Amino acid sequence: MARPIVAFLSDFGTRDHYAGTLKAVVLGVCAEATLVDIGHDIPAHDVMAGALELAACYRYFPLGTVFLVVVDPGVGSSRRGIAAEAADYKFVAPDNGVLSAVFREAPPKKVVELTERKYARPTVSRTFEGRDRFAPAAGWLAKGIPLVSLGRGVTDFHVLDLPQPQADARQISGEVVRVDRFGNLITNIDRRTFEHLANSGRIAVRAGTHEIGRVVATYAEAPAGELCALFGSTDHLEIAVNAGDAAAHLALSRGAVVTVRLAPQI
Repeated sequence: MARPIVAFLSDFGTRDHYAGTLKAVVLGVCAEATLVDIGHDIPAHDVMAGALELAACYRYFPLGTVFLVVVDPGVGSSRRGIAAEAADYKFVAPDNGVLSAVFREAPPKKVVELTERKYARPTVSRTFEGRDRFAPAAGWLAKGIPLVSLGRGVTDFHVLDLPQPQADARQISGEVVRVDRFGNLITNIDRRTFEHLANSGRIAVRAGTHEIGRVVATYAEAPAGELCALFGSTDHLEIAVNAGDAAAHLALSRGAVVTVRLAPQI
């Protein structure tokens, strides 16, 4: 029988003890679990960044993986903790919308509030619920308890208003939603929407006030230092500089407008 997998995503960083403590608590409940770090460098308190990063990777994990997602600016407040089952995976997180992008792709089969105290630590810190409420719940799910054992079902869970591209017969209007560590500007313009317009004729791409020279298949197709556009691993349009940092080069960040339009006929 395969060992259960628990995957971690947080804004805790690695300088302090927080991320390691989450793992310790999970192992205290389910010693046989395999632990995987998705990452702990989500910008502090950036729920949308956490939601998009999770959506970019979850489907590549083995079915049954438990995801512990702690990006929690409302820690200690009245916001709920939840556990969910979607697309044959399980998720434990604060109810602040950090699961929104996953839920958009795979509507949850069940969502429960973490109300059953026997699946939490005896004392729950108002400033570290990740350790005392979320990590134990993830450990118990990895151990095999049913999701419904963790608490009562809820249907009014919080969902972020994630930006969607707007398209008409001549233009797609989108925006940068993520900037990766290489400075690539990753947009919300998906390949299908892009190709629907591109099939109508020659297209032009603009990021902010900057015209992008061409759309390429790979970074290396552009000369070093050249600005280009391409579809990255998430199948969304990216603005990049081969061997460079597009975000710094263009002085753009999340929220920057990116448009794809039909170019005038020559």
